Amino acid sequence: MSQLRVLISRPDRLGDVILSTPIPREIKKKYPESFVALLLRPYTKDIYLNNPYVDAIITYDPEDKNNNLLEKVKEIRQFKFTHALMLLPNERVNYMLFLSGIFNRIGVGYKFYQFITFVQSVSRKKYIPLRHEADYCMDLARKLGIATDNLDCEIHLTENEKQSVQKIRKKILKDGNVVVGIHSTSGKSAPNWEAERYLELLHKLKNISNIKIVVTDNIPPEILDNIEGVEYPNKGSDLRSSILNFAALDLLVSASTGPMHIAAALKVKTVALFCRLKSCSPELWGPKGNSSVIIMPDKENCNKFCNDDPKHCRFKDRHNISVEEVYEKIVQFI
Repeated sequence: MSQLRVLISRPDRLGDVILSTPIPREIKKKYPESFVALLLRPYTKDIYLNNPYVDAIITYDPEDKNNNLLEKVKEIRQFKFTHALMLLPNERVNYMLFLSGIFNRIGVGYKFYQFITFVQSVSRKKYIPLRHEADYCMDLARKLGIATDNLDCEIHLTENEKQSVQKIRKKILKDGNVVVGIHSTSGKSAPNWEAERYLELLHKLKNISNIKIVVTDNIPPEILDNIEGVEYPNKGSDLRSSILNFAALDLLVSASTGPMHIAAALKVKTVALFCRLKSCSPELWGPKGNSSVIIMPDKENCNKFCNDDPKHCRFKDRHNISVEEVYEKIVQFI
């Protein structure tokens, strides 16, 4: 194969972008001389900074109507890509890459706009059998001859950043020796506890002398804000600074959300609350690359009481995930 020049398109949310990180690594392993670039939303580019398997990062937000499509086409054309992997179906991105002269474009699904622009499509077959999102994404790379089951996600830090992480740990720890992060928000992207449950868990963990608590939300809920003895390093931080703060943790507690995937990509342990709905399941969205504990509601009660709407599930009522259960898992895990 002549030099492979691949553009991986994932203008999506944090967690989805992190789950694409195995692809550049596996392409470079198979084709060391290849050129690999990413097309990302501006706010997620920090996920790929300093990644040794990535040669370029192009930013584009398909929802920003102020974007000049033709200017972006001109920018992409300069790279002379031979292939594009479109991990997220998006009509504007589809036409943009078509106009950029990328002859081989591989996408997900069978949209009409893909058909008329000659996209080679990969079907997820209605998620049967159910596999991990990172594995479904890797199916597109497999069309390039990539044969791998390594789906571990990665965020790469420079040596200076690693030194900064140690300084952050030293500042937080003081007289403790374990840093536990609590991330209470999920942007309604997944079922989650109410903030009051996280507050109860926080106070139980504070009673353990060697544990230091960090609330990692950029904007913590009011009842979790300004608690004595708790650190809030991500308040007002940009994404790359937040990544360093996550790297300073020993363990993160959260729902299934972007910060959980950040922690996994940094090899930080996670204790994560998951729903049993197929669209939210850990089989599809679980952390990849770290040691993790998954906690889910009771299956029988979920089947009996679930309304099939993950945006309204708070693990309440009879199919609750208890604070005591999560607390015990954390204590056993650390």
